Amino acid sequence: MTLFRTVLLTSGIAVALASGAAELTAQAAPAPGGKMMTLQMPATPAPARVTLNPRTTALIVLDYVEDICNNQPSCKTKMLPAMTPFMAKIRQAGMVVAYGTREQNQAHWLKEVAPTPADIRITNVAQDRFYNTNLDQQLKAKGITTLIMVGWKISGSVTYTSVGAMARDYTVVIPVDTTSAGSDYETTIGFYNVQNSGNANLPNEPLKKGAVTLTRTDLITFQ
Repeated sequence: MTLFRTVLLTSGIAVALASGAAELTAQAAPAPGGKMMTLQMPATPAPARVTLNPRTTALIVLDYVEDICNNQPSCKTKMLPAMTPFMAKIRQAGMVVAYGTREQNQAHWLKEVAPTPADIRITNVAQDRFYNTNLDQQLKAKGITTLIMVGWKISGSVTYTSVGAMARDYTVVIPVDTTSAGSDYETTIGFYNVQNSGNANLPNEPLKKGAVTLTRTDLITFQ
């Protein structure tokens, strides 16, 4: 059976129907004139199991900072509990880690996932961390071909940076438990957008070259 998600927008409320079940998922901007819009889209695929080479894979950490996470409940209740043990796993594997946020947030990373002096630090001026920075040059100098992308938010910086990465020939892996957005509706749209960008991968084929694979932290192994 083909899985799908139907989203109804009316009076500022988004209602999603998936596999026949209705669920109140998010607040959204009212449709023009207050009329209802019905949108149908593929359901987010199940996270894929992936095995990565730690020597050619880097972790990209976006906006795990106090100013954002203190105001976004899902950052500390969902993302951080998954990200904290995963970061320990990344450190144990000796992987390249790069951090990107705006200038005012550089001193305010959450302590559980904060950068070390050896990590790459990018001060961004746009949501795409590759735009007008030397992130690409630093990663390629270290032989990196695959990026694990985590952080706030899937419908913003994670989307734009993953598109920037694919345009520069990287393969991208996004653990779904390490990113989120302000609503379930926005999160679902974000996951759809990243998989429908670049070398589109809506079936979620594991590690499709030049595309995004959705996974989960407990489904990632290094070898």
